[in-house]
Amino acid sequence: MNPTIKFSRVDSAKFFKTLNKRVNTYFKENNIKKTGNWKLYIKTIVMFTLFLAPLALILTLDLPTWAQLLFVVVIGIGMAGVGMNVMHDANHDAFSSKKWVNKLMGSSIYILAGNVYNWQVQHNVLHHTYTNIEGHDEDIDAGRIIRFSKHSKWLKIHQYQKYYSFALYGLLTLNWAITTDFIQTYKYLKRQLSYGKAPSPATQWTKLIISKIAYYSLWVVLPLALGFTWWQVLIGFVIMHYTAGIILSVIFQLAHIMPNTETPIPDENGNMKNTWAIHQLFTTSNFAPKNWLVGFYTGGLNHQVEHHLYSNISHIHYKKIAKIVKETATEFSLPYNEYKTMRRAIIEHYNQLDVLGRKPSIA
Repeated sequence: MNPTIKFSRVDSAKFFKTLNKRVNTYFKENNIKKTGNWKLYIKTIVMFTLFLAPLALILTLDLPTWAQLLFVVVIGIGMAGVGMNVMHDANHDAFSSKKWVNKLMGSSIYILAGNVYNWQVQHNVLHHTYTNIEGHDEDIDAGRIIRFSKHSKWLKIHQYQKYYSFALYGLLTLNWAITTDFIQTYKYLKRQLSYGKAPSPATQWTKLIISKIAYYSLWVVLPLALGFTWWQVLIGFVIMHYTAGIILSVIFQLAHIMPNTETPIPDENGNMKNTWAIHQLFTTSNFAPKNWLVGFYTGGLNHQVEHHLYSNISHIHYKKIAKIVKETATEFSLPYNEYKTMRRAIIEHYNQLDVLGRKPSIA
C-alpha cells in the first residue's frame, strides 16, 4: 500500500454541494425514496428466475446435452444479473430502506460464490473510495498478467494483452469460488479493514467456510448425488462461471479502463489533486446510457458516474438523476465521461488495452 490517501478538501466552486442539493430536491419534489421500488422487486424475480429455474430444469428433467449446455449458459447470465441488480444494490444499502431486507438480499452473494465481508471491503471501501488509484483500488490490479494502469510495471507479455485479456475476464467468479475469498479474508483481517463494524476473525472464517460448503453442496454435490457424472458437473460449473465472469468483468472495464478515464496518483505525501467527488468524474465513465436493455440487465451500472457519486441510491433512479449530474458537471466545467453505445465502449476498451500494453517509451 502507498501512504494514506488524502483527497483535497478544496472545492471553491462548491460542485458537490450544489449537485447534492439538486439531487435531494429531485427526490423531495417527486416524493420518492432513494432506495428500490416495485421496478427493482420485479427485476429481482426476473434475475433469480434466470439464475435458478434452469438449474431446477437440469436437475429434474432428462434433457439432451445441447439443452443442458444452453441452460448452463443461461444460469451464468442469471448469476451476473443477480449480482448486478440485487446483491450490488443490497450491499450498498440501496435495495431497501429496511436494513434486514438489504442484509437478506446482500446475502445472495453466497450462492454466487462470493462473500459479503470481502466484497464490501474490496468494492465499497477500496474501489469506491480510491477509484483507479494504483495500490489502493484492487479492481485495477490484475496481477502481472494484465496492465490496467500506466503507472503499473510494464512486462513484455503486456504487448499481447489486447488479444488475451477478454479470454481471462471469464475467470473472475471462478477465482471467487476457489481462491480469492480465502486470500482476501486473510489479507483484510490482517489489515483490519471493514465496511461498518469489523467482524471477529473467528466469525468471518467460520462464515466463509460454512458458506463455501453450502455453495459446493448446491452446485457440485447435489448434481453428483442426482446421477450426473463428475465431468458433466465440472464442465457445467466452468461454463456457468465463465459466462458470468466475462459479463461482470467487461461491465467493470467499460466503466474505468477507458481512454477517457484517468488513473491519477497521489504526491509523495499521499495528497490527491481533487476532492473525492471530482476525482470520481475523472476516473469513471458511462456507456450506452440510453439503451434500455443494457440499463435493465446491468443494474444501471452503465450509469457508472451516477453510481460512484451516489452508491447509496438504488440504480432504479440513475437514469433520472443522470441529467442533473451531467448538467451540473458541465456547468462547473468538469468532465462527464460517456460512450453512446456498448459497441463503441467495447472498442475503446480494447484500444486502451492496446495502449497500456505498449512499452512505455514507445507509448
